[in-house]
Amino acid sequence: MKLFELFKDKLRDPTPLEVVSKELAEAQLEMLQAETAVDYAESIVMYNKVRIERLNEYLVKFSGEKK
Repeated sequence: MKLFELFKDKLRDPTPLEVVSKELAEAQLEMLQAETAVDYAESIVMYNKVRIERLNEYLVKFSGEKK
């Protein structure tokens, strides 16, 4: 009888509360993933700002040297 109840439970339609709970969990996961992407993008922007600054300094330094 217990096995039949397990199958029956799996085949029934989810309740509105179950649907909302699942959607909330999915939305929270998507937000965490988006925040991770923002962190990554911000670090790439900072990396390139520092790189551009360093390369501009080299450009000024080497353009003033005589060969």
